[in-house]
Amino acid sequence: MKTNYSTRYAASPQDVKKYDTARIREEFLIDNLMVHNTINLVYTHYDRFIAGSAVPTNSSLKLETIDALKSENFLDRRELGIINVGQTGTVTVDGTVYVLEHKEALYVGQGNKNVEFASKSAENPAMFYLNSTPAHKAFPTKKVGKEDVETIELGAPETANARTLRKYIVNSVVEVCQLQMGMTTIKPGSSWNTMPAHVHDRRMEVYFYFEVPSDQAVCHFMGEPTETRHIWMANNQAVISPPWSIHSGSGTSSYSFIWGMAGENLDYGDMDHCKINELR
Repeated sequence: MKTNYSTRYAASPQDVKKYDTARIREEFLIDNLMVHNTINLVYTHYDRFIAGSAVPTNSSLKLETIDALKSENFLDRRELGIINVGQTGTVTVDGTVYVLEHKEALYVGQGNKNVEFASKSAENPAMFYLNSTPAHKAFPTKKVGKEDVETIELGAPETANARTLRKYIVNSVVEVCQLQMGMTTIKPGSSWNTMPAHVHDRRMEVYFYFEVPSDQAVCHFMGEPTETRHIWMANNQAVISPPWSIHSGSGTSSYSFIWGMAGENLDYGDMDHCKINELR
């Protein structure tokens, strides 16, 4: 099965101010994820970040290189992060098999040549969410189980943003070049994520929303702090956040999302907070 991809180019904040709803969704929304028996990728020109998915069913799926990389193998100059949001599956990296249960992760270092995805059950397949960034050094491939993550409790019911943040692929858990990935789950009764909002000019970010009920939605806010825009998100959709943009959302029910970052700084706390009463 061919690895499919599309390209998104970077946009300036001045241009985005003039976008209508359709154009905002065209530029920043990723809505073709978690398609059975397919690998779909979006290659962005924000830090050359790639976001995508692989859902193997009756047969395995091989991660193929894409034209934009100009390389023989996908990981010749890249690293890869994988989080399974489906049922049990395997990722085989150059002959080594890693079993990933629901909400377990795998970091794959630069230079590995063959990456294949498979599901234990075709009826209840694994659903692999993928993030990839350029890499300058080869670090070891490492599985990150639920017991390996760093967990932080954030927010409060009083401000409708009580949530659990789990750091999966960060430099305090696994050696990486620049990729960072984690998962945040909103607690019942709360709705807001990443509030107070912030920007980080040295890193871009992608949010992947999942565990959103089919009849519910998440309203994702982006844009400059004083010139915000919104995108309505459904289950298994992702959104690209430029370095100059806030990235925050509020759902009509409980939900989870995976955050992935790339840039020149691995300090998770590198962010400029925006005062809530100054957002526009």
